[in-house]
Amino acid sequence: MSRMFGTVSMGLRAPIIRQGDDLVEIVTGSILEAMKEDGLAPRDRDVVAMTEAIVARAQGNYASVDNIASDVRAKFGGETVGVIFPILSRNRFAICLRGIAKGCKKIVLMLSYPSDEVGNHLIDWDMMDEKGVNPYSDVLSEERYRELFGYTLHPFTGVDYVQYYSDLIREMGAEVEVVFANDPRAVLKYTKNVLNCDIHTRQRTKRLLKAAGAEKVFGLDEIMNNSIDGSGCNEQYGLLGSNKATENTVKLFPRDCQKLVEDIQAKLLEVTGKHVEVMVYGDGAFKDPVGKIWELADPVVSPAYTPGLEGTPNELKLKYLADNDFAGLSGKELQDAIKTKIQQKDGSSLVGQMAAQGTTPRRLTDLIGSLCDLTSGSGDKGTPIIYIQGYFDNYTTN
Repeated sequence: MSRMFGTVSMGLRAPIIRQGDDLVEIVTGSILEAMKEDGLAPRDRDVVAMTEAIVARAQGNYASVDNIASDVRAKFGGETVGVIFPILSRNRFAICLRGIAKGCKKIVLMLSYPSDEVGNHLIDWDMMDEKGVNPYSDVLSEERYRELFGYTLHPFTGVDYVQYYSDLIREMGAEVEVVFANDPRAVLKYTKNVLNCDIHTRQRTKRLLKAAGAEKVFGLDEIMNNSIDGSGCNEQYGLLGSNKATENTVKLFPRDCQKLVEDIQAKLLEVTGKHVEVMVYGDGAFKDPVGKIWELADPVVSPAYTPGLEGTPNELKLKYLADNDFAGLSGKELQDAIKTKIQQKDGSSLVGQMAAQGTTPRRLTDLIGSLCDLTSGSGDKGTPIIYIQGYFDNYTTN
């Protein structure tokens, strides 16, 4: 082996992005600056990724509380609406809820328990078992919830989300009734008009509600899926993937990103002579082992990517080969045997073979997007562009 580094993920600093900025020029310029100042040497099949936040900012893809309220009012008629299965987040949902409440007379807020979809807990599992509550069948009123579990604060934010969301709804002039249930059909006892706010289970939720007699059913992906009074929008995901921008606006998930990644790829080929893959990434798909929070609050990890990032890994497990096929070898003889085995791969799928077990055959965009999200962080690193080298290398690559 002449090269010791395998996969390397690097955060590139960039200017603060504003609406109207040319991301093709900014991303390309940041890479050229890294080449000049830090010796970055692009290679074919490197990966360049941009966080979805800078794409949406450059697009100016924002919506206000009033825009959301107008859309909700138009779709539900301004009366009582069941708002079910929202995630518990000041950043992700609170501003959306303000707009939803402003467009309704009353909100029946139905929260899943013991946690929301991405793992923010309202109730401790052990306490729930101790109280004899069955989350698969029991429907709890707010009064019963308080009686059993008291006032639970989120371990990271210190917020009582039941109180926080209720107060927020009232501040916007709507009545509120809180219910705890995990069967979406439970809300139909209170109203036939339902806005389901779950992310990854939304299609099933809609199907169950409609089959059970709901009259108006919209998902969060169908709110702000068209421009309201000149606002931003996202035709595919609506409010899903949005983040708080100000106290009265949300930044929506970026739209129409495919041309952007293809234009950046073409520009990088022009200025570096290398064929680099390009993607936009949002939340990574991983779970925090302490807080039990699953990170993926965006509808997808990557809304756009160049064709070379399509597919899943097709890898052999080196430790399996070392412990089984080549258990009697060591040193250079073992290295050469493993290299030969890798070189014999013909591109056909290795799924189901013992030597490929545990090689995580998830989509490349989900794996690389998670790597990017962990590299860029969510705070003040100032590296919204990620440059990855060696991701498609293997043990035989020089």
